[in-house]
Amino acid sequence: QVQLEESGGGSVQAGGSLRLSCAAAPFPISHACMAWFRQTPGKARERVAVITSGSITTYADSMEGRFTISKDNAKNILYLQMNSLKPEDTAMYFCAATYAGPVCDGAWGRDYNYWGQGTQVTVSS
Repeated sequence: QVQLEESGGGSVQAGGSLRLSCAAAPFPISHACMAWFRQTPGKARERVAVITSGSITTYADSMEGRFTISKDNAKNILYLQMNSLKPEDTAMYFCAATYAGPVCDGAWGRDYNYWGQGTQVTVSS
């Protein structure tokens, strides 16, 4: 069973930055597709960004250019750098993982099997 634990959320003013982290254990994320999702009350979970085992990244249109997903395979940690934050970015952010063998590609369209508990991001105007 893959365990994921997010950290780094908090409250910032519009225009500010945050970096979210997601520590994974015990399986290596180097073989996984990894993703960040977000959700606000009453709305469906939204895909924010994904990264393949080969570090190919894809972003939702509204995050392109502001958010950066990355990973440190040696530390087994996934990151989400969020810049130029807007009030509409306020949400609970979740990391997720899925495995498809030695490599994982096509990360945007995959279903994710493993989820963290989430970390809250609040952006004030």
